Amino acid sequence: MRIPVPEVLLPAEALGKVHFIGIGGAALSGIARIMARRGVPVSGSDDNDTPFLPSLRELGVVCHLGYSPDHLDDADTVVVTTAAREDNPEVVEARRRGLRILPRSAGLAAVMDRQRVVAVTGTHGKTTTTALLTVALRAAGGDPTYAVGGVLSSTGRNADLGAGEVFVAEADESDGAFLVYSPHAAIVTNVEADHLDIWGTEEAYAAAFVDFLDRLDPAGFVVCCVDDPGAARLAVAARTRGLDVVTVGEGEDADLRLTQVLLPGRDGFASSTTLVSADGEVSLDLRIPGRHYLVDAAAAFAAGRRLDYPVDTLVAGLRDFTGTQRRMEFKGEAGGVRVYDSYAHHPREIVGDLEAARSMVGAGRLIVAFQPHLVSRTRLFGREMGEALGAADEVVVLDVYLAREDPDPDVTGVLVAAAVPLAADRVQYVPELMAVPSALSTLAAPGDVVLTLGAGSVTSVGPDLLALLEERSHGRA
Repeated sequence: MRIPVPEVLLPAEALGKVHFIGIGGAALSGIARIMARRGVPVSGSDDNDTPFLPSLRELGVVCHLGYSPDHLDDADTVVVTTAAREDNPEVVEARRRGLRILPRSAGLAAVMDRQRVVAVTGTHGKTTTTALLTVALRAAGGDPTYAVGGVLSSTGRNADLGAGEVFVAEADESDGAFLVYSPHAAIVTNVEADHLDIWGTEEAYAAAFVDFLDRLDPAGFVVCCVDDPGAARLAVAARTRGLDVVTVGEGEDADLRLTQVLLPGRDGFASSTTLVSADGEVSLDLRIPGRHYLVDAAAAFAAGRRLDYPVDTLVAGLRDFTGTQRRMEFKGEAGGVRVYDSYAHHPREIVGDLEAARSMVGAGRLIVAFQPHLVSRTRLFGREMGEALGAADEVVVLDVYLAREDPDPDVTGVLVAAAVPLAADRVQYVPELMAVPSALSTLAAPGDVVLTLGAGSVTSVGPDLLALLEERSHGRA
């Protein structure tokens, strides 16, 4: 549901007691955590007891399971997830009482008032780049506040209140949330058509990023990853506005250029590159595989340098970065089969993660299970998703994960499976989630890498698959 943003955005301490409807999600749980750390009375409700809730309960936050008007208690303000329905009983009760009702974006803006905000946005790579910058600044002694759309492996959290002057925030463009913030600086990873169910046209989507530039502090800066044409055009628009722009990419014209990209990387690292700028050369090594992750890390490095943090400590922080959950996350190994999980759900993201996975396979095969996300996205990009999956050796396609949309019988995973450019016996359409682990275990052999891809429930497949592989390796299957 869409909640209007109020004309006046109040700081967190002026909101009174805040209740979060959908507190278990990645975004709202992070905002709730920061508010609670700042001493704001916080409560919340969710359908599911998600992994984000235990750490909130440790802070004394009451987290209800299920929705009821009674859960609002004496709340003054309600922050609502975009996934909530109009008939949610807590939304209905909040409106009946005339409470202040905020969308996620206004909730995040409420905790941005004390620090210099670096907003990380773009069609792809926001979560990883936000996490990379956060970890780099922490390694450099910056102690930033951060709000990320995934859990940092190094902290076990998706958000926290820091004592430093910088707030690193993932700024979501999907519903226009990033147009609510007024950051000091920004990183733009790429600008490629997506979320057209919200924006309508590719032109309107790209125009929103131009509008975002006007939200930036004129004394701040913007880092643009200009190997992407959309981000390159945005860099030009930023310079015409007089903003301080740093371009990052493999192209000759980039201010910070990636050279000698290695997959796998140097000395046992998963990926490596050399960064070249007017200030000289810097070696960058990452523990996570993938060319696109090297670009994300270079953008984080560029932002860290603009914030005046030292080269050596930034590089050390990036080198020690161990990833975020659901971004090429290693789930385990059983029976000689390695299993990874990633959030990729757009054709560009699929291409990047399959390239990264291919660099780890060695003599084995790459087996991918992909769950399309959203009917609207599958309708627009289903063929491209299938074509991107052709980089695997074996492919299992699930049915569409609906999320906030209603089903369409004409838009299913069949659209994706039919577009995979592999022999028919190497592509399976397995619509039911529960049947996927068995299908994968039948395919997988020692030495193979299995990658589960998608922004929905496919993330549950990995542990079930590992259990089956473990049983098979001990002769119990």
